[in-house]
Amino acid sequence: MPAKTTAATRKPVARRRKPVPRARIGKGLKVPRTVPLHARLGMRMALIAASQMDAHKTTVMTRKDAAILRMTHEGCPTCHGNGQIFTKDKKTGAFSGSKPCPAKPTKAKASRVKVALAARFSPDKRTGLVGWTCPCGKKEKPKFRDAKEATKALRDHEKKKHGGKSVGGAWYGQAADQPAAAPATGVPITKPNTGTAMPDADWLAQNKPLSPAAATKRGCCASCGGVGSLYSIHAGQQTTTVCPPCLGTGKPNP
Repeated sequence: MPAKTTAATRKPVARRRKPVPRARIGKGLKVPRTVPLHARLGMRMALIAASQMDAHKTTVMTRKDAAILRMTHEGCPTCHGNGQIFTKDKKTGAFSGSKPCPAKPTKAKASRVKVALAARFSPDKRTGLVGWTCPCGKKEKPKFRDAKEATKALRDHEKKKHGGKSVGGAWYGQAADQPAAAPATGVPITKPNTGTAMPDADWLAQNKPLSPAAATKRGCCASCGGVGSLYSIHAGQQTTTVCPPCLGTGKPNP
């Protein structure tokens, strides 16, 4: 009697895991007032350290998910190896959201070791993730799965620091083919100076504003003088911001 043959089973394609609620270390614990002062200080420090450790674990897990998407979508013409697509508003061109790449993954497997290394040590560890920025100066680096999670974190910040009022914050995404995507609410993107260090006076001197008459004569934007960028200093850091009136084109806004 011939031996039975079993069909080879195909391994499923590596996919990003859905976020699930996890037990938080130290959640619900309070420092009792009946213990000595030095014990209370030690317990507070332990709870703070546990909270930071838990937040770090969540960030690393999100980076691993992003690394899996990048590896399984390497060379994908739809998302350009990003694994996620940042959508734009057709009228304004501002980024309006994010969604997983609808195309079929180019690779079925991702090495566990490579994923762990990419999530911790790769310069692209934040690629495919989303962060948020607030006009008050607070900025969260890309560490959220999508724009929905980033917007939720931004609302929590506004609730704590601005009394629950919206002050015009926005999310931004880091893609594989560009360092950062434009914010969703039309707030111009701001990048730190990663090139040669310059004196603050020389950095600010790069701004070339023009009078309305001069801008009309040259046919360029009056705010940036046709450069398309504005140079400023925030919290001691030199930053470049896309000119809001012309959206970086350097031309007058019709």
